[in-house]
Amino acid sequence: MNTASPVTTLRHVKNVTNRRRFSYAKGIVLLFLSLLVVTQVYPLLWLILYSFKTNEEILSGNFFALPQSPQWSNYTSAFAGGDYLRYLWNSFFVTTVTMTCVIILSSLAAFAISRFRWRYGQAVLLLFLIGMMIPMQATLLPLMIIFKNMHILNTHASIILPYIAFSMPIAIFILNGFMKSIPGEIEESAIMDGASILRVYWNIMLPISVPPIMTVCILTFINIWNEYILASIFISANDLKTLPFGVNSFVSQYSVNYGAIGAFLVLGALPVIIIYFLLADKITQGMVAGAVKG
Repeated sequence: MNTASPVTTLRHVKNVTNRRRFSYAKGIVLLFLSLLVVTQVYPLLWLILYSFKTNEEILSGNFFALPQSPQWSNYTSAFAGGDYLRYLWNSFFVTTVTMTCVIILSSLAAFAISRFRWRYGQAVLLLFLIGMMIPMQATLLPLMIIFKNMHILNTHASIILPYIAFSMPIAIFILNGFMKSIPGEIEESAIMDGASILRVYWNIMLPISVPPIMTVCILTFINIWNEYILASIFISANDLKTLPFGVNSFVSQYSVNYGAIGAFLVLGALPVIIIYFLLADKITQGMVAGAVKG
């Protein structure tokens, strides 16, 4: 007759208890994540359904109802009547120029702060990070006066410059954390081989820093693509306005085409969604790239 020892029995009971606790904890985490997914995905699904409804269905107040007959004409109106391509090009131009300048300037600043040994490096980093605490709304009046004196109001430069300034703090924070984790022997060997500081930056630091750079690109793209406040104040010409202003094309004094507005919002969000899903893994890699030195 085989009998288990008390020690073996106790270990078995502990293992079963730990597995049950792990299962309960895993179930709670999965439930929380499921609720989070629903709260994040449902507004997008609701907007898509909204874009296929007529004004009568939208104004009926039944927000959860499916459209009786999908109104594809809403997308036709959004594309043609909303001048979608012009607004899309303006947003693409402003966002691309902003991202390029942010990457170059923030990577240079992070390279100098993290790799150079100088007395005021951390003070300069702190000065940049203070910019994260300044609300954009507090700068509207000073920027308006400055840009008026510079004669660049109602140009793309009047929104690109603030976009760069407000995007750089978080970009420097991310890139600085990653560049600190790069072993110093890499650049030391390059300098011993005759490489200049700029060549070390361009040929070594930038290629190694691709994951956090992609994170900076995506975060900057998302923040700039849907920005409305600065663009509405500093730009008045229709030919220069960005994508969020397209919804104004469907609002008149006596009527509003709600379905076309929904369709235009879907078309406006489509580039962001596509880029995010294509590069989503880069965000995770970039955010944790500098967490562990090695």
